Amino acid sequence: MKKRYVLTIATGKKIYADMAANLARSFFWWHQDTDIVFRIVTDNKALLPPDVAERAEITTITPGEFGLGFSTKLNLDKLAADGQTLFIDSDCLVYGNLDAVFEKFKGHAVSVIGDYIATGEWFGAICKKFNVQHIPKFNGGIYYLEKGKITDEVYKIARSLETKYDEIGFVRLRNRANDEVLMALAMELNRMAPIPDDGSILAEFVNFQSGIKSNLLNGIAELYNDPANPAYQENWHLTIAQPLVVHFLGHYNQVMPYVKETKQLKYLFSNKLPQNISKLLTFVQVTLPFETISYFKNILRPLYRLFLGTRKIKTSERIVVND
Repeated sequence: MKKRYVLTIATGKKIYADMAANLARSFFWWHQDTDIVFRIVTDNKALLPPDVAERAEITTITPGEFGLGFSTKLNLDKLAADGQTLFIDSDCLVYGNLDAVFEKFKGHAVSVIGDYIATGEWFGAICKKFNVQHIPKFNGGIYYLEKGKITDEVYKIARSLETKYDEIGFVRLRNRANDEVLMALAMELNRMAPIPDDGSILAEFVNFQSGIKSNLLNGIAELYNDPANPAYQENWHLTIAQPLVVHFLGHYNQVMPYVKETKQLKYLFSNKLPQNISKLLTFVQVTLPFETISYFKNILRPLYRLFLGTRKIKTSERIVVND
């Protein structure tokens, strides 16, 4: 039986180590008796809290050794161990046991969760240029790979495409090359197919903007795309998702429910407090203040905007302004 690994990357700023620790704790909560190894690739092990560093398998690399930003994910073939590897972005949380996910991906050299796209001015031009019918469209919060010749070839091509990123016509993300489009084309050129997205494995807020019900300790994650909601995404095929992994991309890892869930996990694993005490402290320190502030904000927001206008959006700590 092949060894199984969950792999995440925590390089650069401390925020990535903090998120990797949160992800690790959510994994540990749902895998207290498992043969799945949780691996963290980092360029600064000292940033990882002791409770995580003691339980995870840590691989230390030098800063920039495998590229910067999204480019590091184009080297997963070099970072993965022999066996089945499920890469999960550090800004995700696990809401259940992942055994079924490994079974669903098993036998795929390289795969993702998504669909195909061939329409639109940009995608159509790329498909025409490379003579492919379509390319996978997916959320790069999860990649699956099994070590081997096909996997090596897919990642070799992805890295080669990155050197011609702007020439090809790909659009940059946060001023860097986007791993998703490079991997999509490399996968299609090697006939690697995605796993259809039915909302059971991974979900993100781009497609579900109508709200979320979250209780990580009890395995509850429901994301909504309600047709009656003004934020309804009519081009997305699902109205509800109940995923095992939620991708808290962008500012979503700075607000509820992420801050609540990760605070509870920190109390449980770092402070080693009982579950009921962890929940109580989190409610008093996080949930209650947040709900109170939100209540008054909703009441006062119209007056604020009337007299003071709208506030400027703060630049995320994760955005790279200059290369």
